[in-house]
Parts: sequence; structure tokens; C-alpha cells
Amino acid sequence: MIARIWHGRTRAEDYDAYTEFLKQKAIPDYSGTPGFVRLVFLRRLEGDEGHFTLITFWESLDAIKNFAGEEYDKAKYYPEDKEFLLEFEEKVQHYEVFAEL
Repeated sequence: MIARIWHGRTRAEDYDAYTEFLKQKAIPDYSGTPGFVRLVFLRRLEGDEGHFTLITFWESLDAIKNFAGEEYDKAKYYPEDKEFLLEFEEKVQHYEVFAEL
């Protein structure tokens, strides 16, 4: 199994709106992709910024490519992200999952 990790930042005033957007758009997109296993969305307010970390779990690298394309290490963004995100981090991180409880 492969874990894919993405991070994004919003203004604090967009924290809840971006959370709702992720629930409505991003989560169904991820979960509807063949080879998707599960996800964990983390969020926290830090001063005047909201931080979001998404950890998705996939059966294989091929499953990630089905979701993200051949350049699977590039972050995938939605057009609506322009309304919320303060920057667009170019890369995501991938880890092989070797143990879990």
C-alpha cells in the first residue's frame, strides 16, 4: 500500500468553507478512483492561517496514477482551489506503508 501526503494553507476566514469544499468535491473524487483504500484529512488553525494535510492510501502506484496522472508526484488541484489556497505546493510525498494497526 502507498500513502500519498499533500499539504495546503488557507486564510483563517476560509477555514470552514474550504473544509466544506473538500467534503463536497475532493473526498468523492478520491474515493471514486479505483485502487483507493481510504483517506485521513487533518486540519488545524495556526494564527491567521488554516493548514490542511491529506493522507490518502492506495493499493498501488498504478492506482495513484489513475487519480493523479503519469506525473503522480505532482499535486492535483481543482479550479475552486484558487478561491481558497494561499499557495500551490507543487509536489506531494509518497511513502510505502509497511505496518499499521
